Amino acid sequence: MTVSATPSPHLDHANRALAILPGKGGITGRLSDSFWRNPKLLLILLLTPPVIWLGIIYLGSLFALLAQSFFSIDEFSGLVKYELTLKTYGELFRPANLDIIIRTASMAACVTLAAAIVAFPIGYFAARYARGKWKALFYIGVMLPLWSSYLVKVYAWKLILAKEGILTWIFAKLHLTWLLDAWLAIPVIGGYSLSVSYTGTFLVFLYVWLPFMVLPVQAALERVPASYIEASGDLGAKPSQTFRHILFPLALPGIVAGSIFTFSLTLGDYIIPQIIGSSRLFIGQAVYAQQGTAGNIPLAAAFTVVPIVIMGIYLWGAKRMGAFDAL
Repeated sequence: MTVSATPSPHLDHANRALAILPGKGGITGRLSDSFWRNPKLLLILLLTPPVIWLGIIYLGSLFALLAQSFFSIDEFSGLVKYELTLKTYGELFRPANLDIIIRTASMAACVTLAAAIVAFPIGYFAARYARGKWKALFYIGVMLPLWSSYLVKVYAWKLILAKEGILTWIFAKLHLTWLLDAWLAIPVIGGYSLSVSYTGTFLVFLYVWLPFMVLPVQAALERVPASYIEASGDLGAKPSQTFRHILFPLALPGIVAGSIFTFSLTLGDYIIPQIIGSSRLFIGQAVYAQQGTAGNIPLAAAFTVVPIVIMGIYLWGAKRMGAFDAL
C-alpha cells in the first residue's frame, strides 16, 4: 500500500489559518499587533526620544555655543558683534592663550603616559595571575575610587598635598624633606607646596583617571594567549624582548583606548586645576573665566573648539590603531 507524501490542500489551508492567531482585543492588543506588522514603526518610536535629546538638547546647544566663536567682541562697548569673522580664532594664537593650550595639552599627555606606565603592571597581574576572589578584589579596588564623590577626592588630595599634610609628614619622618624642598624649588613644576604646584595637579589627575586606563589595558591583556608568551620563552627570548615584541604590541589597542579617556578628561577638566595647582590657567578655567568674569563668550566658545579638534584628530589616530576594539 502506497501512502502519498503530498499533504491535502484542505489540511494545508487549515494549518495556515491556525498559524495566524486572531487579533488581540483592546488598545494594547491592537498596538501590539500594529508593531508586529510594522517593526520599523516600533524602531522609530524607540529611537525618537534619544535622538531628540541628543540632536536638540545636546548637539543643538553645542552648535549654538560653537556658533558664538565666529562672532567677536567690540573693543569699545564690550558687546558681542554678530558678524561672521575669524578674528576670535586669531586671538587663540596670542602668547597668553597659546600658552594655556600648550600647558593643558602637555599635562594631558603627561598624565596619559604616566597612567599607561602605572596601569600596565596592574592590568598584567590581573590578567595573568588574579583568579576567583582575587580578581573580584582587583575590580573592586580599581572601581572603588569611582564610587566616591569627585569633589571629595579632590579636596582630600588638597589636604594630603598641603604643606602640613600627611605627605610632607612622611618625607619628614624619612628625613627626606630636603628632597621634597629641592623638587618644589624647580621653576615650572614646583611651588610653595605640592598642593599649589603642577606636580600636585599631575598627581591628582593621575589618581582620578587611572581606573579608566587600567580596565582597557587589563581587557586587552586578557586577550593575549598565554601560549604566545610561553612560545617566546621557549625560543630563547628575554623578558624584555617578550614585552617589546609580544605583550606591548598586542596590548597597545587597550592602552590607546584607555588614553582616550585619560587624555580627553584631563584636557577638559576644570575642577582639579582650580582647586589644586598654580594660578596659571588650563583650558577649562579659561572657558569659565572668559564666559563668566570677562563676558567674552566668543573667545570662550573658541577655547571649547580646541579640545574638540584635538580629540577629533586623536580619535582618528586611535581608530586606525584598533583602539575601539578594546573598549
